[in-house]
Order: sequence, then C-alpha cells, then structure tokens
Amino acid sequence: MQEHFHFTTDQAKIQKQYAAIFFFVSAQLSQIQFYLQRRNRHLVKQEDAVIIAIHLLGKLLGFSSERAWHRFVTGNLFTDEHFLERSRYNRRCRALRFAIKWIRHELAKRGQHHAYAVVDSMPLELCHAARMYRVKRFQGIADIGLCASKKQWYYGFKLHLQVTDQGLPMGYVVTEASCHDRTAAETVMTQIPHP
Repeated sequence: MQEHFHFTTDQAKIQKQYAAIFFFVSAQLSQIQFYLQRRNRHLVKQEDAVIIAIHLLGKLLGFSSERAWHRFVTGNLFTDEHFLERSRYNRRCRALRFAIKWIRHELAKRGQHHAYAVVDSMPLELCHAARMYRVKRFQGIADIGLCASKKQWYYGFKLHLQVTDQGLPMGYVVTEASCHDRTAAETVMTQIPHP
C-alpha cells in the first residue's frame, strides 16, 4: 500500500499538507520550548518544527514503516534539500516524543484531521474471580461487573477510551465495573467531540 502511494501521490497536495502542519507545529512549539531542555540545539541540521511536522504528516497519511516513510519524504518533500539520514531522523523523533505527543493531542482537539473516533471499553481486573467476593481493597469504589467478550464476571473497574481513526487516544473515563457502556460513552464523547 505504501509503495503504491509512493508512486501515485500528488506532490503538490503533500507539500500543501506539510506546510499547513508545519505552520501549526511552529505556533504550538513555542509554548512548550521551555520543557524540551535539549542540549546543543544550535547545532542541529533540521529544526525541531520540521522533524515534528514530518513525523505528524507520516502518521496522518497512515505510514507504519519508518523506512518507507523516510524514503517517501526524501523522494517527495525534500528532493532538492538535504534531509536527515534515517537513523538520525528516528533518534530525533524519539528525543522529541514529549513534544510530538503534546502537539498530536492539540491537533486532534481541532478535529479537522480525523474522520471519526471510536469509543470502546475494557475491564481492569483487580483480583482473580475466586477472591472477588471477599476482597477489601477499593470497597465502595470498585465492584463486580460482566465482561461480555470473555463471558465472565470480574471485580474491578472499567476503562472507556475514545480513539481517533489515526489511533490517537482523545479521552477516557474510568468507572466501576458495573457501569453500562452507553452511559460512560456519552461522558467520554463530550470531552473532545468527534463524529
């Protein structure tokens, strides 16, 4: 799929998407620059905003392979200019992971780059089923609920999570195990609304 995309892409459209994301990242990065605290920032060949924008564009386009994405970038976005080699690019992305997560969350809050979001729940078991009627931890907070997919009862909590079509978690609610999914889903969807 990614190799097919590499040869059929519209280069002007990709450049326009990159420019829009770069503009957004540059504006957001100034707010968290203090928290990055990286050494030798003045010696880098590519500024942080470029690396973050390239990384975000790859995630939005659905690339899962780092090698395929780097090949795509050097072939379509930075054809004339010198871009970082793949290992250095990956190290910079790891060094900037705090900023990337924060900016992805800010971008997702705008809702313009995500087609839809999915809400699902999963059990958070606190003990084995044999001990669930005599456990004393979290009494009054946790309770007994049914996990429908496993067809078994458990003691604990239930995590309700909203995830975009790009795989980015947008909101969550932790409830007691007996809480119905529909009730918690309405609460999760009001945090950051998506279709």
